[in-house]
Amino acid sequence: MKINRRTLLGAAAASLCAGAVPRAFAQDDWPSRPVKIVSPYGAGGPNDISARLLGDYLARQLGQPFIVENKTGAGTRVGNNFVAKAPADGYTLLYAAAPYSTLEALYGDLGYDPRKDLQPVAMAATVPLFLVVNAETPVKSAQELVAYGKSQENGLTFGSPGYGSLPHLAVELLLRDAGVKGVTVHYRGDVAAYTDLVAGRIDATLTAITAALPHIQSGRLRVIGVASKSQSEIYPQAPTLQSQDLPNVVAAGWYGFMAPGGVPAPIVARLDSEINRGLKEPDMRKTLLAQGMEPQPGSAAEFSQFISAEMSKWGDVIKKAGIKGQ
Repeated sequence: MKINRRTLLGAAAASLCAGAVPRAFAQDDWPSRPVKIVSPYGAGGPNDISARLLGDYLARQLGQPFIVENKTGAGTRVGNNFVAKAPADGYTLLYAAAPYSTLEALYGDLGYDPRKDLQPVAMAATVPLFLVVNAETPVKSAQELVAYGKSQENGLTFGSPGYGSLPHLAVELLLRDAGVKGVTVHYRGDVAAYTDLVAGRIDATLTAITAALPHIQSGRLRVIGVASKSQSEIYPQAPTLQSQDLPNVVAAGWYGFMAPGGVPAPIVARLDSEINRGLKEPDMRKTLLAQGMEPQPGSAAEFSQFISAEMSKWGDVIKKAGIKGQ
């Protein structure tokens, strides 16, 4: 049988078109089965709670279950790495957290490239850090805390929920910006730090406010500032640290959705749109704020720019402070 060149070209073109149909159909049909959301933290914490809240919303909007799976360990590296190596089909998402932007500077090789192997989809929320002191001290502002530190031979003593954590890095930034000496005492979580702060064994802590509220409301701890560019909806009576002669002290935990690199743009765009719509709903906002999280609607491009800026900022702090991952 003789097959001419035109027949061969036609068959090749038909084959290419046929191969393109399933991929296009898969994008148009997404999601056609359950979607996995990987939380790099254990159940019950703010990352897990907000992941489930937003997952339930997406399930209602998109007609498929969005199932949260907790993959903990190595300071979120286990969960991050799992999603980085997942198929780029939109059925595995990462509910990333602030350590994402510090891990490379702390540890070097992560087993995945945080700039290429995962792509930002939509930011969800930030968790502002508040500067808190013992209410029995006369310190009522950040300026007074800095002045007190400069009067002490060893400077200030801060508590943090862990070495290399964002509050630890924020303390290093504050000390550098204030030009004051200081020591950071690392605890396993915030509760032990609050105990020592109430007892007067440390001078201050930078912390998410939710867990500290009982001590604040009882009058044992005092909030003297927030490390945000504007006053927080969560605790609006706290002035910004920027307004208290600490112009560079802006720090917050954050959560947001990421996908494996290479997930088709239409899927990313649809997720981005739905997540942002959900974050603007009054009930969603109210629930997140009650959990100590400020909703942060924004585009995938804006989230990408934010992560890039955070990696640069905290990488510089880590390098200058000589902090190494443990």
